[in-house]
Amino acid sequence: MKVSYSQICSNLLKTLPQKQKEVLSRRFGLAASGLAEKETLESIGQSFGITRERVRQIEEDGLLKLKPQLKTHQKIFWFFKEYLKNSGGLKKEETLLSDLGGKNWQNQIYFLLNLGEDFLRYAETDDFYSFWTLNEDSTLKAKKIISSLSEKLKKIKKPFSVKEIDSLFSLNKNFLTSCLEISKKIQKNQEGRWGLLDWPEINPRGVKDKALLVFKKENKPLHFKEVASLIPKALPQTVHNELIKDPRFVLVGRGVYALREWGYEDGFVKDVIFKTLKEAGKPLSKDKILEKVLKQRLVKENTVLLNLADKKYFTRTTNNFYIIREA
Repeated sequence: MKVSYSQICSNLLKTLPQKQKEVLSRRFGLAASGLAEKETLESIGQSFGITRERVRQIEEDGLLKLKPQLKTHQKIFWFFKEYLKNSGGLKKEETLLSDLGGKNWQNQIYFLLNLGEDFLRYAETDDFYSFWTLNEDSTLKAKKIISSLSEKLKKIKKPFSVKEIDSLFSLNKNFLTSCLEISKKIQKNQEGRWGLLDWPEINPRGVKDKALLVFKKENKPLHFKEVASLIPKALPQTVHNELIKDPRFVLVGRGVYALREWGYEDGFVKDVIFKTLKEAGKPLSKDKILEKVLKQRLVKENTVLLNLADKKYFTRTTNNFYIIREA
């Protein structure tokens, strides 16, 4: 729909007394060029030599005076209403203003929405970005969905695709997208998957979180230099230092790390052999020990055999099985 938002706002404001026109223009940043800073009640009050409360009263009175004139601009408000309907009934304010007003006319869109009787604005909170809706029911439904999804994410502990979320709720896709966009605590990562904001998969903080994402994407043990090559501007030594300190990573070979959540545990090869025999609770063959240790450590077979031959810790039985040496 082609329309001059500047002209509509200008036509509305010219019917007001000069002071009210100026107050509204400055409060909403309504410049002919479309680009202007919104001013506070305090700054406007100081320029007029009146209190901020008096400025607020002038603004409120001016908006009320404009209400009866909206009948001559019903097409534009119908257009806004259809946009929100197509979005599922609500939309994040930042997205809405950008979609409807582009770069230059967002202030004008915001001003007109404030005049329209069909539109409800919800201010930003700790949990939600500011957004616009057509009715309170959509808001209550959206908040219920976000709350339910948050609990499911905490339980599953992995990001969801939009398709996976849609299968949980069976909602209008546009409405579901709008619900996700207004949430502050559920965010989308670069791969388009949704999860909790404090998850490294969603909001990686520093090299160690970015390294975690690399491991999860590659799904295999990696040398720290390879990890560094997959993180923009990361230095190999910095990556190595972070991997050593972070308990989420386990050194499984020379410079090679894996995720603890994959079942890897700390320790030298000797420690892994010791744990393997202890958990078995019985003598094990050389081949069985090699099989289990090599699942935990990326080393040569000979390295395992050299550690197994250490008589301080292990004893070979007469039938060539191995046990832990008694103290």
